[in-house]
Amino acid sequence: MIELRTPGELEAMRAAGAVVADMLAAVRAAAAPGVRLTELDEVARAVLADAGATSPFLGYAPQPTTPPFPGVVCLSVNDVALHGIPTLAELEDGDLLSVDAGATLDGWVGDSATTFAVGTPRAEDLALVDTAERALQAGIAAAVVGNRVGDISAAIAAVGRAGGCGINTDQGGHGVGRTMHEAPHVPNEGRAGRGVPLRAGLVIAIEPWFLAGGNDDYRVDADGWTLRSADGSRAAHVEHTVAVTADGPRILTRPRS
Repeated sequence: MIELRTPGELEAMRAAGAVVADMLAAVRAAAAPGVRLTELDEVARAVLADAGATSPFLGYAPQPTTPPFPGVVCLSVNDVALHGIPTLAELEDGDLLSVDAGATLDGWVGDSATTFAVGTPRAEDLALVDTAERALQAGIAAAVVGNRVGDISAAIAAVGRAGGCGINTDQGGHGVGRTMHEAPHVPNEGRAGRGVPLRAGLVIAIEPWFLAGGNDDYRVDADGWTLRSADGSRAAHVEHTVAVTADGPRILTRPRS
């Protein structure tokens, strides 16, 4: 069932989204060569604790056979596209790091992600991140009353394919509300004019994740979580929680002003 949120509920979700923005900013500030991924997870935990929020990621297990996720952020390095586990691995100069964070505050969830270079950036990584960010903005621009989910998907894919990126629709955007994953599914590729109609009050996470090598395939590590590009190419993942409103799309996970 797809639920539509009231203006008051959107304000509450914005508060949760602001905590997520703070988490991403804190992790980005702490990320440097030699820093362990577990240390970045601790940074994010401190932000949650200070805000009186909890993590929808910690302990999450979508299937009975899936081990509970052990962190409050997904930390995906280089060829890891999604769901990277915070391990004792140390970041190295030139790594490409994707950070996916969530927060639950007063019963409402925010979900957002960013990708950036650690230390000295590679030109090709900057181009990949720029493509992902432009695709995210295109998807957000399409999140208007009267459009359909397929319009968002088509807008994202148009930017990604033009940039030579691989795109897989197994994982993608989703509804957000009282829980982290709600209806509808928002693929990163699709046909304009198709899918669920966008109505005022709908809240969705729009999240392009692109593979630099142009191959759409991925593989999952034995840990049951870590999703890597099949060809070993680097990946980027960016995301915002967005409300469809009568006045246009509203980004609920935007950094505090």
